[in-house]
Amino acid sequence: MLRLAAFAVTSLLATTAAGPLPPLPLSRLLSSPDRLTIAVSATGNPRAEGEYVLECRPTGGNHPERDRACARLDRLAQDGSDPFAAEPERRMCTLQDGGPATARITGTWRGQKVNASFRRTNGCEIARWNNLEPVLPAGRS
Repeated sequence: MLRLAAFAVTSLLATTAAGPLPPLPLSRLLSSPDRLTIAVSATGNPRAEGEYVLECRPTGGNHPERDRACARLDRLAQDGSDPFAAEPERRMCTLQDGGPATARITGTWRGQKVNASFRRTNGCEIARWNNLEPVLPAGRS
């Protein structure tokens, strides 16, 4: 017990002598890396299906087009759009079938949690998918 008390006093003195830690720069907080897990299925292209990791800022992961995918996400961020936002309910969409492809993206992008699903079941969902190419593989229309 005496050793624990001595350690606590020593730690307190060391912390006081060193002073408080400097605040983390805002630029560092804003530049936290993006890490997304992308699961794609039923595209009709077996090479495009599976689960991929995409890391941006710095670029990494096993995504087949990670450089282009990160560049696309950077452009969308500069435009101020949220490519992972769900389609608004009760939106008028064309009745067209883009095939059975599905995708799920989870992780972190620009400091925000991402949990988004994508399909190609109508014109709005097809446009939403296409907006994220090459993060998502090119689909058929």
